[in-house]
Amino acid sequence: MSKPKSLTKNFIYNLLYQILILIIPLVSTPYISRVLGAENIGIYSFTLSIATYFVLFGTLGTSTYGQREIAYVAHDKEKYSKTFWEIFIFKLGTMTFSLLTFSLFFVLSNSEYNIYYAILTIEIVGSLLDISWLFQGLEEFKKTVLRNAIIRLVGFALLFVLVKTPADLPIYFAIHVASTFFGNFSLWFYLPKFLSKVNFKSLNPLKHLKNTIVLFIPQVAIQVYTVLDKTMIGAIITDKSEVGYYEQSQKLVKVLLAVVTSLGIVMASRIAKYYAAGKKRETEKAMYKSFRVVFLMGMPIMAGLMVAAPTFSPLFYGEGYDAIPLLLRIISPILIFIGMSNVIGIQYLLPTKKQTEYTASVISGAAVNFIANLILIPKLGAVGASIGTVIAEFTTTAAQLYFIRKDFQISKILFSSFIYIFASIIMVAVCLLIGNFATVPFYKLIAQVVVGALSYGLVLVIFREPLILEFISKVKSKLHRC
Repeated sequence: MSKPKSLTKNFIYNLLYQILILIIPLVSTPYISRVLGAENIGIYSFTLSIATYFVLFGTLGTSTYGQREIAYVAHDKEKYSKTFWEIFIFKLGTMTFSLLTFSLFFVLSNSEYNIYYAILTIEIVGSLLDISWLFQGLEEFKKTVLRNAIIRLVGFALLFVLVKTPADLPIYFAIHVASTFFGNFSLWFYLPKFLSKVNFKSLNPLKHLKNTIVLFIPQVAIQVYTVLDKTMIGAIITDKSEVGYYEQSQKLVKVLLAVVTSLGIVMASRIAKYYAAGKKRETEKAMYKSFRVVFLMGMPIMAGLMVAAPTFSPLFYGEGYDAIPLLLRIISPILIFIGMSNVIGIQYLLPTKKQTEYTASVISGAAVNFIANLILIPKLGAVGASIGTVIAEFTTTAAQLYFIRKDFQISKILFSSFIYIFASIIMVAVCLLIGNFATVPFYKLIAQVVVGALSYGLVLVIFREPLILEFISKVKSKLHRC
C-alpha cells in the first residue's frame, strides 16, 4: 500500500506552477505583441487551432481517462503498470493515425501556412509522448510541476534571444513546439522508478476504446468553444488581426483562469479515491471547499480585470491593440463559470463515472457557442466570439449544477459566493476611487492592484471567511514550530 500523498503539498506544487505560468506571459506577451504584431499572432493562433484538433482526435480522451484509471489502482503497482501500458499503446495507435492525416492534408498542401503546419507536427509528436496523466493519477505532482517549470523557463528565455522581428514567426512556432516535445519527453526518465515489468503479450489496449470515446465526446464539445472560436474568426474574417486580438485577450484570461482552477487537477485524483472507497462525506466536504476556493480567487480577479482593463491593456500590449480592453471586460466572467464547471465536471462528474451528465453539459455549451458564433462573428468579429464564449460557459455551468442538484445543495454553493461578491464590490469601489486621483497609468495600475487586493483581503478577515482563517491558522502553526 503506497503512502497517501499530501493534498496540501500537491496543491502548493500546482499553485506555484500556476503562478509561474502567470508570471511568464505577463513578461513575454508585451514583448511578443510588439515584435510580431496582431496579424502574425493571428496566424499563429489560427494554424495552432487546426493542429489542436488533430491532437484532440489523436489523444481520444486518454489523458482524463488515464489519470482516473491510474488513481483507481494507485495502491497496486502491478495493476497500474499494466493499465499505463495498455492506455499508452492505445494512444500510440490513434496519435500515429492523427499525425499521418495532418501531414497529408496540411503539411503537404499548397497552403500559404504549410511551413507552420510542418513545424506543428512536432506538437502532435510531443502530445503523443505526454504521460503526465500517469503521475497525476499517482498524485506525484512534484514531478510534472518541476519538469514544466524548467521547460517553460528555458522557452521563455529563448523568446527574447531568438525572436527579434516579425520575420521570426517560424522561430516563435519552433520554441512553442519544442517546449511541448521536450517537456513531455523528459517525464519518460522517471518511468523505471514508478513502473514494474509487465508481460506485453497479456495487454489488451483495445478494451479501453469504449471508455476513452465516452470521454472524447465531451472533449470535442469543449474544443468547439475553446479552439473553434479562433478557427471561425480566421475563416470568416479576412483580417487576421481579429484572431490576434481574440488570442491575446483569451491568453491573459486563461492564464488567470489557471490560478483559479489550480486545485482542480489535485482534487480530481483525491475525489476519485474517495469515490472508490465509498467516502461520500469526504467527497461532499472536498467539493464545497473547492467551490469556495474558486469564488475566493475568481471574484476579485474578474472584478479587477473589468476595472483595470483600459489602463492595463495599452501598458501591456502596446500600440495596435485598442480592441482588447473591451474583449477583456466581456470575457472576464468565464473565470467564475469555468472555475465552477471545473469543480463539478473535472473534480466530481468524471472521477465518479458520471460521464453522461458531463457530456450532456459540454455538448449543450458547445451547441450554444457554435450557434452564437455563426450569428455574432460575421457582425462583430472578436467581440462576437467573446460574447459567444461567455454564453457557452454559462450554459455548461448551469447544466452541470442541474445535474448535481440531488447530490449537493445548490443554494449552499451559490450562497457561499456572497461574501466574495461583497468583498469584490468594496475592492472595485476602492480601485475606482484610486483611479480618480492617479493620473500616471503605470502608477495608477500598481496602486489599484495593491490597494485593491489589500481591501479585498481585509473585508474577508473582518467577516472571518473560513478559508482565510484556515490559512492564517496554518501560518501561525508553522511559525510556532520554527
